[in-house]
Amino acid sequence: MSLFDTSPIAAASGRAKQAPLAERMRPQTLDEYVGQEHLIAPGKPLRLAIESDDPTSMIFWGPPGTGKTTLAKIIARLTQASFIEFSAVLSGIKEIKQVMVDAEKAADFGSRTILFVDEIHRFNKAQQDAFLPYVERGTIRLIGATTENPSFEINAALLSRCRVYTLVGLTEEQVISLLHRALTDTERGLGASAVEADEEALSTIAAYASGDARNALNALEIAAKLAQGRGDRTITKPLAAEALQRRVLLYDKKGEQHYDIISALHKSVRNSDPDAALYWLGRMLEAGEDPMYCARRIIRMAIEDIGLAAPEALNLCLSAKDAMHFLGHPEGELALAQAVVYLALAPKSNAVYTAYNTVRADIEATAAEPVPLHLRNAPTKLMKELDYGRDYQYAHDVEGRVADMECLPPSLAGRRYYQPTGEGREKLLAQRMDEIARIKADKRK
Repeated sequence: MSLFDTSPIAAASGRAKQAPLAERMRPQTLDEYVGQEHLIAPGKPLRLAIESDDPTSMIFWGPPGTGKTTLAKIIARLTQASFIEFSAVLSGIKEIKQVMVDAEKAADFGSRTILFVDEIHRFNKAQQDAFLPYVERGTIRLIGATTENPSFEINAALLSRCRVYTLVGLTEEQVISLLHRALTDTERGLGASAVEADEEALSTIAAYASGDARNALNALEIAAKLAQGRGDRTITKPLAAEALQRRVLLYDKKGEQHYDIISALHKSVRNSDPDAALYWLGRMLEAGEDPMYCARRIIRMAIEDIGLAAPEALNLCLSAKDAMHFLGHPEGELALAQAVVYLALAPKSNAVYTAYNTVRADIEATAAEPVPLHLRNAPTKLMKELDYGRDYQYAHDVEGRVADMECLPPSLAGRRYYQPTGEGREKLLAQRMDEIARIKADKRK
């Protein structure tokens, strides 16, 4: 007998024991499953679809560690279907096509196949199209998992043939319940090791997991090994913090989180909330966002939302950008924080932003009229003979230094684009505009 001769059952059992805690604790039934009550509680849509053996293909959309793969495996078990799992990162469409051909043959003998594709958004449009004929014929039941918005990442033709279910991050209470289960489970969890944990330690792990059950269970396993290695059976809060080392924030610099958080930052500034603005800026920077991207967006806020109500805001933000570039991480981030707080507290005006959008709309909707003759330069004799510059009034030579002269094309004469608010410096600009209007009116008299 060879040293390496092992029965398949024993080998499978050995692999299961060596698997990470998160894999060992993967729920086997819907009753074990934690979270997503809006989908799998009695009477909810996904629960009804599973119980009625609905063969419709589906897409699970949600953050990491919310149970997308687990749900797919439970569905396969409950519907007695063959379960084939692929990762779009590791597998090509060629391998999956072969599986679909095999599934078609199996279907002729009454066998059903669930094809689970993790990170399905990583397949391009042409690759996703390969699923269509098999999904339409019912040869396979496709279950795709994605952390990205399906509306943007999944081919419309494929998306229309699938039901989309949105999963949400677990609450801290739900994560803590999973950790308790792992600590007490003697077959799959840590129950046999007799390791215990303080409630503060479990709360620390749950808070740092950001709704990701996998992260929480992995951290618990590391903490348990640290405790055992030191001859201790209790996981304390300091030990949990040591196991975590550094929080991994849920953030994808190219995904929806990127756009959601920058949107939250911008809207917090616009709503004059410096605390929320600082928080969202911190979320981006601590998760590894390019600080120059943040600087560009902060400069945009100064232009769009502060405008001429506090024109110094633009200079402050440009200085913050230069400071970030000069100092680097982490010192330069304080300059961005300073700029964000100033923008949040500054008077607000989108008058210039609105005015320029109106200008663009008029340029799009009206004819490109020639510049009025009185506004044209006349450097040559011919141009003067053609009345270039005729009736032009040099503002510095007239009383009040404002000439009663129309500078817009005839079709837009009298058009008002810039409507200053009464906020900050714009209050003075509004007064100046009223003064200019009075000077012009007096000259017409």
